[in-house]
Amino acid sequence: MILNEKGQVRDVYDAVADPTRRKLLRLLADVEELPLNELTVHFQMGRTAVSKHLAILKEAGLVTNRKVGRETRYRLNATPLKEIKDWVSFYEGFWKERIAKLNLLLEEKK
Repeated sequence: MILNEKGQVRDVYDAVADPTRRKLLRLLADVEELPLNELTVHFQMGRTAVSKHLAILKEAGLVTNRKVGRETRYRLNATPLKEIKDWVSFYEGFWKERIAKLNLLLEEKK
């Protein structure tokens, strides 16, 4: 269990709600790991702001980090994203069923 600065578990949905954090996850999905300075070049914000976004992702368990000398390297941990996948999967089935019913209704109207 990962706690945020208020002693609460960081919600995965909250962590991925921000477009900057989603972009960070996407960047990390393409490589094994990246140092902070290589991540920062993809954004129009400073290292401190990118670090704050990474901290939120880390609190949600979506990234891990390790020190290599003076450098901090970040890596994606996609396991918590399964919660979102499972939630979205329910609604995918919901909409497939509704669209199938609509198609049947439209066919009957022809």
